[in-house]
Amino acid sequence: MVKEYKPKQLLELGTSLGITTSYLALGNTTANLITMEGANEVAEMAAKNFDELNIKNVTIEKGNFDYTLPALINKQSSFDFIFIDGNHRQEPTERYFAELLTRINKDSIMIFDDIHWSKEMEAAWESIKNHPEVICTIDLFFVGIVLFRKEFLAKQHFVIRF
Repeated sequence: MVKEYKPKQLLELGTSLGITTSYLALGNTTANLITMEGANEVAEMAAKNFDELNIKNVTIEKGNFDYTLPALINKQSSFDFIFIDGNHRQEPTERYFAELLTRINKDSIMIFDDIHWSKEMEAAWESIKNHPEVICTIDLFFVGIVLFRKEFLAKQHFVIRF
């Protein structure tokens, strides 16, 4: 998706070892990707992986999302692509979504990982799907894609199982 749509400003919540981060960063090497990781030791391992892969367009923000995300949002005008793969609980997922809604544009894409991982994540996914700003969702079972482009004729939800 990054390679196809060429978003300029990307955000990832949940770096882990940086595998997904690397795919995102390499999908558009001219983009700016900010990735957030709560565990300092894990973030350091990811940074080493980025160095080994010669990935230069990634910035790592370390710390608990509850504190680092609001500060980051205040510094950014907008995100074109957001990948949320951290804190797989209903309340934080819904809160991160609400906070990030203040920094989307009509072409923004949000992806939520593990939407069927637990009853809480399924409830969060249902809440996100039903939000009035959400125009289209695509449920790929492991991930959910959220689109905001109001040019779509009507609110649509797709479920694809493969």
